[in-house]
Amino acid sequence: MIGSITSFSLMAVAGRRVSFELDTFEIMLYRSIVGFVIVLIFALSTGGLGQISTRNIGLQTLRNMAHFTGQNLWFYALTAIPLAQVFALEFTSPLWVLILSPILLGERLTKVRALAATLGFVGILIVARPSPETVNIGTLAAAVCAIAFACTMMLTKLLTRTETLTNILFWMTAMQCVFGVVFAGFDGDIALPSAASVPWVIVIGIGGIVAHFSLVKALSIAPATVVIPIDFVRLPVIAVVGLIFYNEPIDALVILGALLIFGGNYLNIWSETRQKPL
Repeated sequence: MIGSITSFSLMAVAGRRVSFELDTFEIMLYRSIVGFVIVLIFALSTGGLGQISTRNIGLQTLRNMAHFTGQNLWFYALTAIPLAQVFALEFTSPLWVLILSPILLGERLTKVRALAATLGFVGILIVARPSPETVNIGTLAAAVCAIAFACTMMLTKLLTRTETLTNILFWMTAMQCVFGVVFAGFDGDIALPSAASVPWVIVIGIGGIVAHFSLVKALSIAPATVVIPIDFVRLPVIAVVGLIFYNEPIDALVILGALLIFGGNYLNIWSETRQKPL
């Protein structure tokens, strides 16, 4: 999850840097191309090419459609509202995970988990401070992307029960290359990144693979209700990034919200990892 947090934060910075010349579909296209090459190299070098199969291709397709939708909305929101607000609204996805995991994954929604999610949600509201005056296309995009990401998490958890990490990442990058070509080329014009943007596109591609490798690995060894709340740490990290690189101020309410998020996160992890009495 540390790898996932770092990679998503780098992707946010890189996404802003290339948004002036590439639309979200083009960003996703080049991100997927870079990722596809990395996955193929990894599979060839580790002998994992034989793990790639069309088993559960329907579930793979649903997962990648959900992720493609959420990721496009996420990249758009990065250009429309402050980074901390994007991440704060995105972090409603753990609430959807906590609600859906008992239904889809058979995991228990305990009182402690519910309390942890509530603390985190209150912290998010304090940071984002949504109101009729602040709701715009950017905030709506970030809010909807959270639902799409929650669906992605649920479907990923289901896939990890039968599929290898290599197979999941192969189909993610392959399908999203196709999705990217279709949607980026819908208007008959696919822009090429400039020389200045190529390094940032590569960062996005590598960051996407590392983030999903880390996230899928975490989901394969721990319940979703444990893994996903750790992602809350991204909020204070990206708030600092926004301050340093974009002069987006950090105020007292952001700090208070971040503390509540950390508190909910710590409570959930402590509850899951404490020793059971003999």
